[in-house]
Formats: sequence, C-alpha cells, structure tokens
Amino acid sequence: MIRSLVQYTSFFASGLADARLRALMRAHAAGAVPVQEDLSSLLPEALTDVAGHLCRAQDSGVDRGLGSFHLVYGWGASYPETTGYIVPTLLALSDRLGREDLRLRALEAADWLVSIQRTDGGWQGGRVGEDRPSVVFNTAQVVRGLLAAHDTAGGSRYHEAAARACDWMVRVQESDGSWAGHNFLGSRRVYDTYVSAPLLHMAERTGRPAYREAALKNLAWVLTRQRLNGWFADADNTVKHNDRPITHTIAYTIDGLLECFAYTADERLLEAARRPAEALLGTFERNGSLNGRYDAHWQGSEAAITTGCAQLAIVWARLHRITGDPRWQEGCVRMVRWLAAVQRLSVQGPAPMQGAVTGSFPLWGRYEKFACPNWAQKYLADALLCAEGRTPRY
Repeated sequence: MIRSLVQYTSFFASGLADARLRALMRAHAAGAVPVQEDLSSLLPEALTDVAGHLCRAQDSGVDRGLGSFHLVYGWGASYPETTGYIVPTLLALSDRLGREDLRLRALEAADWLVSIQRTDGGWQGGRVGEDRPSVVFNTAQVVRGLLAAHDTAGGSRYHEAAARACDWMVRVQESDGSWAGHNFLGSRRVYDTYVSAPLLHMAERTGRPAYREAALKNLAWVLTRQRLNGWFADADNTVKHNDRPITHTIAYTIDGLLECFAYTADERLLEAARRPAEALLGTFERNGSLNGRYDAHWQGSEAAITTGCAQLAIVWARLHRITGDPRWQEGCVRMVRWLAAVQRLSVQGPAPMQGAVTGSFPLWGRYEKFACPNWAQKYLADALLCAEGRTPRY
C-alpha cells in the first residue's frame, strides 16, 4: 500500500510538471466518447497509427524485440513473450496495409526470439535483462509467433524452435493437466488455455500426439474450475486478487477455449467460452463500459483495462464467426469504437505514445498505470482487424 502510494505520488507529480502529460491527464479525466464515423475511414487510420507505435516499440531498444513505453520512465527492455504474439499481428498488419516493412519487422523479431531460446526449449519470463527462468505461458506465446513466421518465410528454423518449446511444455506439465512449477508465481491458472491452443496447432502440423494429449489434459482441468454462471476460479495473474481476476486474463481464458474449439470441435469448450463472454457482453451492452476486474458474481471493480477490452472484442468476433449471431459482432464494433476514442487521445500526450492506448483508462488505473504496454497495442490492432471480419489465426 505504501509503495503504491509513493509510486502514484511520483507519477502524478511528473504528470503535473510535463505539459504534454498534463494535457493527456486532462483528456482522460474528461472521458472517451466512442468514435461514430464510418468504419471504412476509422479502421485504416487507427490501424496505421497503432502500427506506427509498434514500429517505435521495436526501434526503441538494442535488439529486435519490442519494449513498452511508460509515460514517466520512457521505453523499457524487450519482452520476449509479447514480442512472440506481436509477430502474427505485424504480419496481419502488413497484409492489411500493404506494407512490406511490417513483414520484415515481424521476421526480424522472430529471428531474435530464436536467438534467445533457452537450452531447455523455453523462453524466459519477464523482460530481457531480468534473467528469469523459462515460463510455460510466455513460451507458448513465442510459439504463436514462430508458427506465423514459418508460414510467411518457410524454412525449418522457426518450426524446429517451436517443436523444442512444445516438447519442453509437455515435459513440465503437472499430473492434473495444469502448469504450475514452471509458470508465473508457480501457480496453476485457467488462462493456460492460451497455451493449449498453440499446442493443438502444433499437434495438427506435426502429427505428434503428445502435444494434443497435453492440451486436452489441460482443458479438462480448466473446465473443473468454472462455475455455473461462467466465471472461472484461478483466472488472475496474482495471488492477492485471484477472487476478482482482471479482464485481460479472463479474456485469455475465453479466447484460448475458442481457439481450442476450432481444433477439437468439442462443444463443451464452446459453451465454456460462451457463458463468460455472454456475461461480459451483457454488462457492456447495459453500461457502455467494463471494469478492470470481476468477482465470482460478475460484480466489477477498478478502472477499465484496455487490453482486456480489446481481447473481449476479439472473443465476441470469434463467437460471431462460429454462431452467426450478429449481436457478437455488434459488441465487437461497439468496443472498437470506444478503443479508437481512447487511442485518439494519445495525440495529447508525449510523442512516443502516439497511436497507442494506455494500459488502463483513465491512465491512472491500477493496471499498467501511466504506461502503454505493447501487448495492449497488439490486441488493439487485432480488435480493429476483427471489426472488419478478420479474426486472428495464431
């Protein structure tokens, strides 16, 4: 509590002393009115702007990974996990915007990831320089990027690195199907559905049954953690707040289930995803906004988390594609209009953040406060593409 108070005091003091940051804070205090212009003009502009920010995130450091911009501290070191799943986003942006430079950037990021793969087959947790051990969740997100890079450039190196990673994830899986000892905080978490999905993808590509068996074992465990109202226990990325997880990790869980449904056609996974997606869509339809955290009764708390909001827009778009129900796509587009409004407020802030959304809205919310995490930009870009009917593949 004291540490958080000191940090907030420091951030607000910095904000008041900097004219651009002060203007951004005023803009966030006024709120974000959803953009109402035609999608044909809204989406290309928003996609171009977020692509520009991702390029700056890659150019900010000493390697070809991507860092994140903090409004007080500046650019941080590259983050292997998020660089991994940003690779397919850069490739999708390259296709949509007709920009070869984005394709080359994606492959440079993938090459860098291969170069820092651990001898055990995994990738480190946290950011470069923190010297953390290999983490299952982070490793699985790098696999997503390597699969996309392989599909784009061919060759064997990306595929071989992905296979070594999957072999390691299978080896360290717990007997109950979860991952704990080699995951963040040593905790079992249901958002490892987002690990199972790339394992199923690799099983389809390689024909190796161990990958599919590990994924199905994890999914069976995840289903035991869901309540009748759709809420999942063990869905937060903390211990302290596991009773009210953030929308970011809730959405990981749902999106992973939907991806796994695509590989298995298991209706139980679709239903397990539909129930929490329905609960959150209903809240968004009624209120026009979402909180950052939700407890077991779907009671919300804390400021909106832009990453989670964007991920839920993607979830709703996936459900539209699966079911054909227009309500899901309408929810996606409505959320994208709000996200685009938050993105446009970036023109009020420091130049490096242009085209980005802050981690929380308003920017002083507890999640990634006073920061523009690169993963928020990844999911913003994916959500924008979903509003056009382009759901992610990886």
